Amino acid sequence: MRDTTSVEDSMTDTQTAGAPSTGAAAGGPEGEKKGEKQERIASLWSDAWRDLRRNPIFLIGAFLVFCMLVLSAVPGWFTSASPFASDACTLQNSLKPPTGDNWFGFDVQGCDIYTRTIWATRNSVIVGVVTTTLVLVVGGALGLLAGWLGGIADSILSRITEIFFAIPLLLGGMLIMSGREGNAWTVSAVLATLGWPQIFRIMRSSVLQHKNNDYVVAARALGASTVRITMRHILPNAIAPVIVVGAISLGVYIGAEAALSYLGIGVQPPEISWGLMISDAKDRFLQAPHVLLFPAAALSITVLAFIMVGDAVRDALDPKLR
Repeated sequence: MRDTTSVEDSMTDTQTAGAPSTGAAAGGPEGEKKGEKQERIASLWSDAWRDLRRNPIFLIGAFLVFCMLVLSAVPGWFTSASPFASDACTLQNSLKPPTGDNWFGFDVQGCDIYTRTIWATRNSVIVGVVTTTLVLVVGGALGLLAGWLGGIADSILSRITEIFFAIPLLLGGMLIMSGREGNAWTVSAVLATLGWPQIFRIMRSSVLQHKNNDYVVAARALGASTVRITMRHILPNAIAPVIVVGAISLGVYIGAEAALSYLGIGVQPPEISWGLMISDAKDRFLQAPHVLLFPAAALSITVLAFIMVGDAVRDALDPKLR
């Protein structure tokens, strides 16, 4: 991973150690601005963004992700009906096929599948985003701490991580969620509790890889504080693989929520979930394929979109793949 330390950071560290300032030699403020501009142009992140803008897989995935985020935020823009209304379902419409007025048809209870599919996006996206955020914060912070401190702290945190890592995600989720009233926030907390060890290991390994590099040793020799070295030198270089895994895992957590809901221990009625819709439709697939087809397609497209984005980000941030 290339060094993203800016010219301005090097000048600040030199001044902290008592060395003469190089601001004048660089032309004062104009020299500093020029150095900052050169650093931004040559940085790993600017190179990655330039590659991503040219990658059709990333563009397609990002467009699909944006659509899902909009659907989850304002479902009322895409359907005027509400699945929670008292007259949302009519048994007379049970299993009716798609028509011009009802694009996805009706389910077993006579509910409009299009309306339910649109509104189910919210719970799935909430689970994916909230779980990934918690996993990145908890696992990333503990991994950074363990990798930087080492010694006893690293050993204790690593042993605790191994305990959680030994618990399969779905099996552990089933055990914890059994007998509990499920909703999107509960499922997110459970999946985050079981999912953070993966990020911990990746962050810890990345920190161990970068903590003894020349630019870190130089910053320490110039008198930079531990906090400054960690936040300005170690973290920007070590976080790239964590972001990649987090982007891919977001789709995985959406799939995990659907699996738990399918088994009846995830999101519970009256809430709506693609997993619940698939579970209700599984016994009617041969009689009315559309009942299963549309929620399953929405789930597959969403998971695929996040995986496409994650793969594209991984290719852009990994210098070995250039």
